[in-house]
Amino acid sequence: MPLPHNFPPLPPALPAAVQRYWGFTTLRALQEDAMRLALAGRDALVVMPTGGGKSLCYQAPAVVRGGLTVVVSPLIALMKDQVDGLARVGVPAVRIDSSMTADEKADAAAAIRSGEARLVFTSPERLVNTGLVQFLRDCGANAVAIDEAHCISHWGHDFRPEYRQMVRLKEWFPGAAVQAYTATATERVRADIVERLGLHDPTVLVGNFDRPNLTFRVLPRVSPIGQVREVLDRHPGDAGIVYCLRRADVDDVAAQLKAMKYKAVAYHAGMSPDQRRQAQEAFASEEVDIVVATVAFGMGIDRSNVRFVVHAAMPKSIEHYQQETGRAGRDGLPSECVLLFSGADFVTLKSITEKSALEAGAAPEFVASTIKHLDDMAKYARGAVCRHRALVEYFGQSFEAENCGACDICLGDTDEVPDAKQVAQKILSCVARVKESCGVTHVLDVLRGANTDGVRSRGHDKLTTYGLLGDVPKNDLRDWIYQLVGQGALAVSEGEYPLLRLTPLSWAVMKGEQSVRLIRLARKTRRSARDRDDAPAAERHPPGTLPAGADPELFERLRQVRRQVAVGLGVQPYLVFPDSVLAEFARGRPGTLARMRQVSGVGDRKLADFGETFLNAILAHCGQAGLALDVDAPVARGAAPAKPVHKPSARRDMVFDLFRTEAALDYVAAKLEVTRGTVAEYLVEYIREEKPAGIFAWVPEDVCERVAAAAEQCGTTRLKPAFQALNEEVPYDTIRIVFAFLDSRDGG
Repeated sequence: MPLPHNFPPLPPALPAAVQRYWGFTTLRALQEDAMRLALAGRDALVVMPTGGGKSLCYQAPAVVRGGLTVVVSPLIALMKDQVDGLARVGVPAVRIDSSMTADEKADAAAAIRSGEARLVFTSPERLVNTGLVQFLRDCGANAVAIDEAHCISHWGHDFRPEYRQMVRLKEWFPGAAVQAYTATATERVRADIVERLGLHDPTVLVGNFDRPNLTFRVLPRVSPIGQVREVLDRHPGDAGIVYCLRRADVDDVAAQLKAMKYKAVAYHAGMSPDQRRQAQEAFASEEVDIVVATVAFGMGIDRSNVRFVVHAAMPKSIEHYQQETGRAGRDGLPSECVLLFSGADFVTLKSITEKSALEAGAAPEFVASTIKHLDDMAKYARGAVCRHRALVEYFGQSFEAENCGACDICLGDTDEVPDAKQVAQKILSCVARVKESCGVTHVLDVLRGANTDGVRSRGHDKLTTYGLLGDVPKNDLRDWIYQLVGQGALAVSEGEYPLLRLTPLSWAVMKGEQSVRLIRLARKTRRSARDRDDAPAAERHPPGTLPAGADPELFERLRQVRRQVAVGLGVQPYLVFPDSVLAEFARGRPGTLARMRQVSGVGDRKLADFGETFLNAILAHCGQAGLALDVDAPVARGAAPAKPVHKPSARRDMVFDLFRTEAALDYVAAKLEVTRGTVAEYLVEYIREEKPAGIFAWVPEDVCERVAAAAEQCGTTRLKPAFQALNEEVPYDTIRIVFAFLDSRDGG
């Protein structure tokens, strides 16, 4: 639902804050709309796929609006990651949860009470079961954001009963705007979220569910550990997640991978809380590359550089699959998602679901919904259409591209079986000949002419269909049977021993009145796996995994620098810089702090904290390798030119003319419709080139004196020492302006 044309635009202060703290010069359209709603105090449901920037939608308005924003989050790990990330960019936020000591909770309460904290993260249980609501209300909470909002819906894939209490939010915080956020929600789930939360006249914003940087593949599960290794060896040294169905499978796969010298760790609900915490922290801190896990792992994981996700068994729903695969490539770089599928997965999960529902006394409609989710997922896995199209259309959106170029179907990893109609007729005839009394394995044996006791004892070696497909590999034949099930040309019976059954479509196919499509893996020569330990960076990052022109050796060097910085600070590496920023450093190779600041994702605080460390690494590497610095981004053929790093000369001339009249920064920002930070960069350039006699038009005289005094102690080559010497009271932009003026007077 688009916003009305007369809806208030974003105030200039918001994009300025986004650039200052987070280093982003542009916002996605959906982010901007969500922020406009938040600042207008309107209720909303925002559905934005993983990696789309949901958290910024409620974090940035909280900085600009003032007051207190309450963020309801289901996991402590997720809360901790967000609070740590906000601290790293200079935004005051706190969390209140059961893992904190009494002193830590007291400090958080003091920050809330004093008005210092702009955001407070907490769980639904803590809101419901403690006096926290009254405290937050007394402290002026004026907005509520609900993360992972699908947890409130029975029809969602991660229903959590405690989220049901969130219906009281309007009672607890009268007058506060409530915004709900989720990455995966069908139309039915969206409607349920709005109803359960009691949102008042909400705007529902739904982003694009397609993730074009992800390559989806579905393979018949033949040799799980061998197939997992094939994926790992395509991504040596990269981060990845391997999802398994059972805890025992997790332990087994993790043990085998570790024995093969992969840096892997297990994670599942059967481990102790301390063991799970250690595993999660090891992965987040890049001590290990691979987590083998059940679906208990992932909701609170914010590692942005996951390059592959392998499902060693079918997920419980397409929503689960979308969310779990969405943990790959959150930084926008190419990543791979592989599903190893067996038709037995559906039967196993269905049996588990029904047994659990019986033991728990679950409502029949809940069981039916769960099984429908399983069926939808199985149809996706068996399908022979573009994977991107199938996922996008499942969530009610259209997919225009004829060929996505990023899935097994469109990349030619599969071939159509040329005589599919005849093959299908033989399979269906066999099911008819055994009188629909056998399961998949027995039908396979008959079709392939297996000499087994089971076949002979039932006289099925005498059937006309015996050995009819004896030249077809067993795995291909099994997969075709399940593809027929997926297309409705076969059915599987209920019960402990599922049997193949014919359908009306089966008879239409056998009579030649209806066609079917069967696919199989393309017969390609496999490439040998790269050597994991000795592979050069160029092989570790084959073409397409880094931006065009990026130097893979420099990228690896910057990752090592990041790891050292993160260890020294005791934070997760992505909180220093995500891979997307390092990749742009490796492509553009900025040679100055000013040039580095122009990279999306580099804000003032991070530039001050880490800029010089990474700049020195870039300068050293480029000097050794003879690489040019300050490389502009290439413009793709046929594409609209990217927004240039340096503004067009006409605009620059206009800005300089305004500065010559001593126009205020806010006035120039409003006139050009850019952020105040961008105007400050122009002013620094103007001062260095024009060398004006004074800068009091832009920086008050007393502030100039304070910064100049700090410069005498710290020099003008580094911003952070001066920022600290000024008790962190003078913004970096102001310090940069005064430093430029001092350098211009000294002939710098």
